[in-house]
Amino acid sequence: MTEATVIGGSGYTGGELLRLIVGHPQLELGQVTSRSKERRTVTSVHPNLRGATDARFVHPDDLEDTDLLFTATPHGYTMEEMPRLRDHADTVVDLSGDFRLDDPAGYDEWYDEHPNPGMLDEAVYGVPELYRDEIRDASLIAAAGCNATASILALHPLVESGIVDDEDDVVLDVKASSSAGGASANTASHHAERSRVVRPYAPTSHRHQAEIEQETGLDVNMTVHAIEMVRGIAATAHALVEGVEEKELWKAYRGAYGDEPFVRVAKSRRGVYRYPEPKVVEGTNYCDVGFEVSDDRVVAFSAVDNMMKGSAGMAVQSANIALGYDEGAGLGFNGMHPV
Repeated sequence: MTEATVIGGSGYTGGELLRLIVGHPQLELGQVTSRSKERRTVTSVHPNLRGATDARFVHPDDLEDTDLLFTATPHGYTMEEMPRLRDHADTVVDLSGDFRLDDPAGYDEWYDEHPNPGMLDEAVYGVPELYRDEIRDASLIAAAGCNATASILALHPLVESGIVDDEDDVVLDVKASSSAGGASANTASHHAERSRVVRPYAPTSHRHQAEIEQETGLDVNMTVHAIEMVRGIAATAHALVEGVEEKELWKAYRGAYGDEPFVRVAKSRRGVYRYPEPKVVEGTNYCDVGFEVSDDRVVAFSAVDNMMKGSAGMAVQSANIALGYDEGAGLGFNGMHPV
């Protein structure tokens, strides 16, 4: 068994990691850290884990050596602490944005100046569909952002096939659930303010745009809306291209994802769920992708559960690969319908 420790275990993503670890056939839970919940039981914060663990939160300064370390902390923590953290674990999977970008200048623009820019080259971007071979040899994995994951997986086949390139105009619209904002409350997250909204909260840019442009090579015009949904991301990308036929799109998407265990093409002529829908992938590690085409436009769709394929699920998927386990270990839930 591999001991897995979670730093930042009191947040939504940390709780999802804990749920996956306690149900994983090859992982056993080590420490769970939290500054604000120190000494409290894990189940007092994550009641869904009652009966699954009797762990208590410890202070991150009391971190002990472990085999596998997941960091589910706010942006800024691991860019400072990663040298120390790597001394405690053979494999680190960071779920913050602190090691996702290749270029240190990107942190100056989108985050803060990076104190350990030399470590950026050591991190592998944690999207198995793009970097499976690199993840196998990685000791530091930077899990992708939730909006970025949905968007990249929607666009990747178009870029790889040459249907869309850096000369094309791409408009990206993302609908994000409330849990994507994390567990910390603010004025906009109060029920009276969040309920029933379709609110543009990043009209012209979002931090995850940097990852999307880095991984696709496209100049993306991105807007993110907050909507009334607890879990889920829906991404819709529009590219102005002419002369593309539907059969070319089928070839591109099947070629990119035909053998992928956690990406499914959702495009049907009949039924309620003809295209990707977050409700269908809720609680799962699947990303559903789809497409449509007209005379002068290609539209690409994707849907993920931001807590799973958009964060904790893909982090565990990447850890499975790095540790030599079955890629789908602990990730076999197929979802429910209706929900």
